[in-house]
Amino acid sequence: MFYSQESELKTSVFGIDVGYGNTKSAGRGPNREVVTGMFPSLPQYTATRTISNNGSHFKTRDITLVKIKGVEYAVGPGVSLSAAYGQTGRVLVDDYVMTNNYAALLAGAIYRSGFTHIERLMLGLPVHTIEKYTADLIERFTGEHDFGQGIITIEKVNVIPQPLGSLTYATALKGEHYATAQDHLVIDVGYYTTDWVYATDFMIDDRRSGGRPGGASQILQRIADNISRDQKEAVYDIERIDLSLRQGLPFHFYDQEIDLEPYLVEAHQFTHDVMMEIKNRVGPIESIRSIILSGGGSDLYRPVIQQTFPRTRLEHLENPCFANAIGYLMVGESAAGFVQ
Repeated sequence: MFYSQESELKTSVFGIDVGYGNTKSAGRGPNREVVTGMFPSLPQYTATRTISNNGSHFKTRDITLVKIKGVEYAVGPGVSLSAAYGQTGRVLVDDYVMTNNYAALLAGAIYRSGFTHIERLMLGLPVHTIEKYTADLIERFTGEHDFGQGIITIEKVNVIPQPLGSLTYATALKGEHYATAQDHLVIDVGYYTTDWVYATDFMIDDRRSGGRPGGASQILQRIADNISRDQKEAVYDIERIDLSLRQGLPFHFYDQEIDLEPYLVEAHQFTHDVMMEIKNRVGPIESIRSIILSGGGSDLYRPVIQQTFPRTRLEHLENPCFANAIGYLMVGESAAGFVQ
């Protein structure tokens, strides 16, 4: 629960970053502090029968049940990271925002926040899809909705390019550093897409900004493919590979503990195409004060980004997974004329 007004759980602005990898949210708590939430973007059909809660000896999974067009999904931190043949509920398509999976994740984030009334919902889209899907997103989620856990009222929906959230968040963290009209390049490495924005004093140069498929999932899938080659058996659990990399632990496969570092180094070759497109689109960067690196896949791309732009300072934001969600919140509050 974030912030309560009278008997209704209402907030002025709420930011949700429904990513391909994780769904992140940011709102204001009781003392106006920023409160965040996150869970894997794995909406899973509920089981036809349940045995997991039959007995106090076992832990209860931390999930929220939502209904989209009559179909019930489980979302939240407690969803399973593995499934038969890798069918975890992950969807990697450009029209992701139009899917039932996206709606289930967004609904889950709102229900888990406790809000029932949002005056301004802030969402983001990859740069290469924002013109195509902004109007659809606004139409789809503005108004009253019941996703299975009660009525949610959303008065207004605003959609911005994802990297603008990171730029706004970076400005809040390093205000003096961004006080003058300097050039900055924001690279947002997501699970499925990599987006970049070239900005000067919050003015975006559209000709030097862009986005494309090719994020953390590209590396994870390459690692899985190479482990499959070495083990002579298909590896489907890229979610567990992701978790192992984040935790710095070996990947458990049958009776083996596999060191992922050599596989990660080899997989970096697949990020070069992404970096070359950014470099060609952005052009000469001698005027750029810094490259702001954000997104859940930023750690995986950092070595290649530094290699591609060796003379430019690379800034890694605190809590990069939440950079967009918190930035959306701040952009929304600024648009609403809200002063902290």
